[in-house]
Amino acid sequence: MSEALDLTGRKEAVTTAIQGGRSLWDDARARLFRNKAAVLSMVVLSVLVLIALLGPLMWVHDYRTISSRNEIGPTLENWHILGTDAQGRDLFARLMIGLRISLAVGVVATIVSLVIGVSWGATAGFVGGRIDNLMMRFVDVLYAMPFIFFVILLLTVFGRNIILIFAAIGAVEWLTMSRIVRGQTLALKNMEFIEAARATGVPFFTIIRRHILPNVVGPVAVYVTLTIPVVIMAESFLSFLGLGVNEPLTSLGVLISEGAREMQDKPWMLMAPAITMGVTLLCLNFIGDGLRDALDPKER
Repeated sequence: MSEALDLTGRKEAVTTAIQGGRSLWDDARARLFRNKAAVLSMVVLSVLVLIALLGPLMWVHDYRTISSRNEIGPTLENWHILGTDAQGRDLFARLMIGLRISLAVGVVATIVSLVIGVSWGATAGFVGGRIDNLMMRFVDVLYAMPFIFFVILLLTVFGRNIILIFAAIGAVEWLTMSRIVRGQTLALKNMEFIEAARATGVPFFTIIRRHILPNVVGPVAVYVTLTIPVVIMAESFLSFLGLGVNEPLTSLGVLISEGAREMQDKPWMLMAPAITMGVTLLCLNFIGDGLRDALDPKER
């Protein structure tokens, strides 16, 4: 009788422990939200995204409107809080639309690199052999090409437009992503659950989709948050060289380039987009560091 009661008590304890336990994702989320720098960065970045999305729609000035009062300094008169540029366009309106374009380039180009890099790396790592060797040598050849040369070549051949900038930067940034995913796939492909899926006749692409990719989400998520700032910087550098978006659109890189030419007489034209870019990149890097720490099993 006592043994039966003891066994029942053990079962109840196990059931309680299972019900009260937390998954890996619950632990990661709890660790992420304990990181004050990452949480503050998420709040600030959310505010910047809302400003970029809704600000141009609600602001009193349009970023394309040209007025007769050109190159005035910051003033509350007519709500030109950052002044106007040489064409008389409101700089605060252009700063908001520039932030929108830079964030859009960062997100879309990162998605392009994510899709290409994850597919390429997972396929190369899982197939292995000569196909893996051939695919990764192709990656090495692209790595050997200077990034700026490759992007400038694409822009020169196909012309300058915002869609091509998305594609050109994303088509370069996927290389590192493919190497990360390939390394994770090589570590997973010989594990028991993968062998069991093979033994039961699960199709090749189904194994990659249902077993390989979910297990590389952690490193990929961290790298994505660190890729977005790199892409934004790359677009800004291209815009600084005059290879960015076309007028009347603008980006943070274009605004920094324009402000750099006027920095002695009108320093606010450089400070506003430079501070905005610095805060955005800092927030993305803090979020990436927080995700890296939260998803690291050694931190449990």
